[in-house]
Amino acid sequence: MRDTLLIALFAFLGAGAAGLLGAGALWLLRRRSLTASLAVVAAVAVTAMLAGTLVVAWAMFLSPHDLTVVTTVVAMAAVVSLATALLLGRWVVARSRELQLAARSFGDGGAFAAPARPAVSELAALSDELAHTSARLAESRDRERALETSRRELVAWISHDLRTPLAGLRAMSEALEDGVAADPDRYLKQIRAEVERLNDMVGDLFELSRIHAGALTLSLSRVSLYDLVGDALAGADPLAREHGVKLVGDRVEPVPVEVDGKEMSRVLGNLLLNAIRRTPADGTVAIATERCPDGVVLSVTDGCGGIPEEDLPRVFDTGWRGTHARTPPAGAGLGLAIVRGIVEAHRGRAAVCNISGGCRFEVTLPAADS
Repeated sequence: MRDTLLIALFAFLGAGAAGLLGAGALWLLRRRSLTASLAVVAAVAVTAMLAGTLVVAWAMFLSPHDLTVVTTVVAMAAVVSLATALLLGRWVVARSRELQLAARSFGDGGAFAAPARPAVSELAALSDELAHTSARLAESRDRERALETSRRELVAWISHDLRTPLAGLRAMSEALEDGVAADPDRYLKQIRAEVERLNDMVGDLFELSRIHAGALTLSLSRVSLYDLVGDALAGADPLAREHGVKLVGDRVEPVPVEVDGKEMSRVLGNLLLNAIRRTPADGTVAIATERCPDGVVLSVTDGCGGIPEEDLPRVFDTGWRGTHARTPPAGAGLGLAIVRGIVEAHRGRAAVCNISGGCRFEVTLPAADS
């Protein structure tokens, strides 16, 4: 038993010394190819065995003949181990280089194409992750291009919409200044109306900038949709009368929701304003609420005649106003974009669909806990 312990001790000392040398070699080669590291690992394994054997032989536990036999066996094992390590290292490095070349497609804006030849599970997992990342980057680039297009359209439309009232204000102010205005009071009323219009446009831009910047702060409280809809209908009634449009709100359930009352009133106001302006005289705008598995659906139905199917996905985009026939007399196409931003801030969603003779805008909100 004592001899066995001594043999184990001497073998451990010899193998430990070989292991320390191998660790040092790995540290020096840490920035080199994986092939070199695998060769070092294989060499450490064989050298540790040989070192332990030599130490045991030096301690006279092995005869010269036995030492020769063991050394020959270890040498053959070393040749096979090193050859296997080099082959494995070259194979892994080749697959890594293929993956590296495929990953360069990210910088060129292309999609990632995984190498066709098989690889170890870690490289295969990395390839899958790169493929998922490539798909997400492609989606991000598409969103960025769409957003940039939307911004350019918004700037163009805002510039156009500002030029007209500013030109009118300038002409009316010059007429008043020169004393050639036939009806100064009418001019002053018109100036005030144009200023209110510009003020509303600036307010919409400010609200939209807060939404895009993530700075929209909600003060949630438990309210009834019946009260919110009633206030919105009362506020939109004068405009509806002016346009000869009938407002209907007899299908509104008193469903409780956790919302910011001020922001949700703006949502309802924008939807009703949009519906009234796009509904012809003697038409009807109906607002309704109903429960659904996801919460509560609030809908506003107008008589606009419908939206082309290819334009439906863009209805809530910033600055979108559709064809000239559907362009409202005021605003810059920001109302529905604000609606979507506020609704999504409430963890809801906004949607639109065509129905017979018009459109149906739906806002889905999570229902308040009972």
